Amino acid sequence: MIDIAPLRVSERARWGELWSQYQVFYGVGLPDAVTESTWQRIQSGRVHCLGARNAAGHLLGITHFLFHEDTWSTAPACYLQDLYVDPASRGTGCGRLLIEAVAEAARAAGANSPYWLTHHSNVVARQLYDRLAQDHGFIQYVYKA
Repeated sequence: MIDIAPLRVSERARWGELWSQYQVFYGVGLPDAVTESTWQRIQSGRVHCLGARNAAGHLLGITHFLFHEDTWSTAPACYLQDLYVDPASRGTGCGRLLIEAVAEAARAAGANSPYWLTHHSNVVARQLYDRLAQDHGFIQYVYKA
């Protein structure tokens, strides 16, 4: 049994562990100030965070998402920015349940269906994503000033 619900303040330490593991997975090391700012934005509701918990209430995975204006629609867009499941809990349905919960939050907010990015080398996650969503073929570019 996996329960999906908003992150609790008491889960700060476990969230930090998962957030750190996510950064390691993508080969980045964000400054502590960015992590603290992210936590504060979650607490303020500017960034939404859902957690996947087992029957004992242990946090197994997290997702961050946010709503923003959309020039292609009158409804807000829902961007699923981060999704991470502890490697020991992969294959249990946590990722799918987190994505479905974000989709439900988008519906409840009157927003468009969630969209997200992943690295082309994220083969395991892409197997799930390919079952749940449609790849529209866009390529991400980042301008270096």
